[in-house]
Amino acid sequence: MPTKLQLSALAMAFAATGAFAQTVVGVSWSNFQEERWKTDEAAIKAQLEKLGAKYISADAAGSPEKQIGDVDGLIAKGAQVLIVLAMDKDAILPAINKANQRKIPVVAYDRLIEAPGVFYITFDNKEVGRMEAAAVFKVQPKGNYAMIKGSPTDPNANFLREGQQEVLAAAIKKGDVKIVGEEYTDGWKPEVAQKNMEQIITKNGGKIDAVVASNDGTAGGVVAALTAKGLKGVPVSGQDGDHAALNRIALGTQTVSVWKDARDLGRDAASAAVTLASGKPVPGATTWSGGEKKVALQSQFLKPVPITKDNLDVVVKAGWISKESLCKGVSGPSAPAACK
Repeated sequence: MPTKLQLSALAMAFAATGAFAQTVVGVSWSNFQEERWKTDEAAIKAQLEKLGAKYISADAAGSPEKQIGDVDGLIAKGAQVLIVLAMDKDAILPAINKANQRKIPVVAYDRLIEAPGVFYITFDNKEVGRMEAAAVFKVQPKGNYAMIKGSPTDPNANFLREGQQEVLAAAIKKGDVKIVGEEYTDGWKPEVAQKNMEQIITKNGGKIDAVVASNDGTAGGVVAALTAKGLKGVPVSGQDGDHAALNRIALGTQTVSVWKDARDLGRDAASAAVTLASGKPVPGATTWSGGEKKVALQSQFLKPVPITKDNLDVVVKAGWISKESLCKGVSGPSAPAACK
C-alpha cells in the first residue's frame, strides 16, 4: 500500500501533467490598434476567466515577422492552445506548423489560416460583402463606383469582394454601374484607404457616385477623402460596428456598417480554444473548405447584421454603443429615429 508521502507525490505528478492545471490560452494579435480588437479581447478574457483558463497575449503591431516570434514566445510561456489573428495568411504558416508539431491546437480567429488541423471561426465574410454592396446599391443603383478593398494579405479581403460582386454583377453587366477604381488597402490602414480614394477621385475628375469600402477603418479614410474634395452625400459602406462609423451613419456620411458582434466571436473562440485544449471537438462545428487552397477545416460561422440609419437602435439596445456616442453632433430634422 502506498504511503501518504507517495500519494502526495503522485497527486503532484498528476497535476503537473495538466489534469488539474489551468488551461493556458495564448492569443496572437496582428494589429491591436484597430478599435474592434479591444472589444474582442475583452470578450475572450471574460469567457476564459469564466471557464477557469489563463489568458496570455502578444501584439505583432502589423508585422508578419514579429507575429512568428510572438507565437514562439506564447508557446515558450506555456500556451496549450493558440488563438491567432493572422497579419499575413502565408507568413504565419511556419509558426502554425510548429504548433501542430507540438500538438498545440490553433484557432484561426476571424481571418483564415489554411493549414491542416486549424479551427476557423469568423463571420460569413461573403455575406458581409453582399450586405455592404446591397446597402449602397439600394440608395445608389446607378453611377460610378469605387471599390476600396481590404489588405491583400488577408483572405477576408477577397471573400468580401466576391460577395460585393455577386450583388453588383447584374448592374455592371447592364451598364448601370461602372467600377472606376479598385484598390487593396495595405494593412487595412485608414490612411492608405484615404490616399487610394484621393487618387481615384482625381483620376475620375471628382465623378464618384458610390464607394464600397470593406471595413469601417477604410470607410473612415474614404469619408475623409470625400469630405476634403467637397463630395457630400456619396454612399459609403463598412463593417465592424466601430463607434466612429456608427456615428457617421447617424450623421449621414456613411451608409452602412455590417455589425459583427465581436463580443459573440470572442466568447465563442475562447470556448472553442478551451474545448480543443482538452482534446475534444467543438460542438456544432462544420467542415468547410472554401479557402483558396481548399483545405478542409473544422469551422464556425456567426451571422452579421447590417446597420443603417433605419435600425441604429439595434446597437444601442444591445449595449454596443451609448446613445450619447452614437448621436454626437447629430441634430435637425434629418436625424435618425435612434437619435430623437
